[in-house]
Amino acid sequence: MPELTAAPARAAGGPARQPAQLYAVAAVSALGGLLFGYDTGIISGALLHLRDDLALSSRGQEIVVSVILVGAMAGALCSGRLAVRYGRRRVVLWVALVFAVGAVGSAAAPGVGTLIAARFVLGLAVGGASNMVPVYIAEVAPAAIRGRLMVLFQLMVAIGQLISYLCGWLLADHGGWRLMFGLAVIPAAVLAAGMVKLPESPRWLVEHGRTDAARAVLQRLRPAGTDVGAEIAGIKDVSASAPRADRRALLRPWLRPALVVALGVAAFSQLTGINAVVYYAPTILSDAGFGDSVALVTGVGIGVMLVVAGVSGAIGVDAIGRRRTMLVFVPLSGLAMAVLGAAFLAGDSPAQRWVVILSLFAYILFNGIGIQSVVWLIAPEILPLAVRGPAASLATLSVWGFDLLIAVTALSAINAIGRSGTFFVYAAMNALCVLFVALKVPETRGRSLEDIEKALRAPGTFRRNLAARN
Repeated sequence: MPELTAAPARAAGGPARQPAQLYAVAAVSALGGLLFGYDTGIISGALLHLRDDLALSSRGQEIVVSVILVGAMAGALCSGRLAVRYGRRRVVLWVALVFAVGAVGSAAAPGVGTLIAARFVLGLAVGGASNMVPVYIAEVAPAAIRGRLMVLFQLMVAIGQLISYLCGWLLADHGGWRLMFGLAVIPAAVLAAGMVKLPESPRWLVEHGRTDAARAVLQRLRPAGTDVGAEIAGIKDVSASAPRADRRALLRPWLRPALVVALGVAAFSQLTGINAVVYYAPTILSDAGFGDSVALVTGVGIGVMLVVAGVSGAIGVDAIGRRRTMLVFVPLSGLAMAVLGAAFLAGDSPAQRWVVILSLFAYILFNGIGIQSVVWLIAPEILPLAVRGPAASLATLSVWGFDLLIAVTALSAINAIGRSGTFFVYAAMNALCVLFVALKVPETRGRSLEDIEKALRAPGTFRRNLAARN
């Protein structure tokens, strides 16, 4: 097995020694996460009014919620292929423009059909952002702080969802849903303007033979004294030994462990139930007798928990590692979901309502730290450079495919087996997620992307290859 040496401490650097421009690159690009969170979360508050204004049945509500996910699946697939040809930065810029078009279309929609079409367009942007922004950040960040910079994307998703809940609460008067949708134009314009000035991924530049441009980018994004030449050489070494990024390359046996991990974590990020709560919590609570105002305020609390989880996850993935973060917090997430299910079996009382709300908040917090903070981080880290675009697209497609499954079945499942039965199913999915992580997921904390790829290619088990050096 080839020796896997960790990047020198000086080359990686600590957070305090990194150039300010590196954080600016991550922050501006992560605005795509804010748009992603806002546009997926705003339907939660808007739905309480949409279903009345447009006379939507439960199935109609599921369609309006889920069509954005269909678009996200298409956007994830398209963005990966476009990024291979045109670059990560340019695709994120295009995504910002599509976000703006979809937001305007949703706000101005005269009827259900137009609204569905506009939300599909928004989905294209959501899929592109969720696929390309993490890849872009992963490819510009040094190993020592890559985790926290990439989790910045998930934190921005949480902030976007919190803002959407606040808007849903503040604009709850009749017709407010149009303004809720239209406000997304503002961060879309900021993202587009910011991406114009950001550099292209140095790894993409090397792969396309633009070594001098890649060196110039790294010199701007690394501390003074960093051996940029060694980093360029490492990228070239991995790029030269990699297969071409076509469909056959994704079937190579050596790549399979990384694909299993990326697709598995993506699937469990949704099967554990997070977006059933994000999309439908106000509706579920309102239908359970909590009242619209209480349901909307609880939604704001969920948004706050998502932000707290995002901050905690950003600290956890670099402080204790990606794998350990999942193994510590996902079991707590499952326990909170089981308590939530049990609470709906109890009779209606003030105590029962407090248990419902507190277990809901606990679930959001633990699931947000345990798996949502890792899902957009793990795939760009473990997938090899030559297939990172299309392979990350598959992982993102898995996220949105299972998210779609949850979105189109959540209310129907509640109607069929009740709130408790539905939440117990999600609790079981949390338990299966823990088992999957324990058996399959490696620890990638502090390792360069090139070291991770060498471990994947080396003889033996991918997880053990990395564990032996961590």
